[in-house]
Amino acid sequence: MSRPGSAGADDSRCPRCRAPILRQLVGRIAALTVTADLTPLTPSQQAELREPNRLIWCLRGGDHTTRRLAWTGRDHPANCPHPHVTEHRCTTEPDTLF
Repeated sequence: MSRPGSAGADDSRCPRCRAPILRQLVGRIAALTVTADLTPLTPSQQAELREPNRLIWCLRGGDHTTRRLAWTGRDHPANCPHPHVTEHRCTTEPDTLF
């Protein structure tokens, strides 16, 4: 996993549903640990999935550079060319202990 403010990220799969995810510490001062789905969202999907505790992230980099997440806050350009993703929420029920 990456240090706060670094450009690195950890591509992996969700241990429960096996969906491709990206884990990264995002931010320089008060970093958030983000686990994001790698499925790009359309603008209407972004509006539907955005919640106070489920943010939309801009996924920068790719083929020849390390992928990194950036928050899509109010200063994020409306015509951003990068894919946008959201926090992963596993759809698989956890195994029961009984």
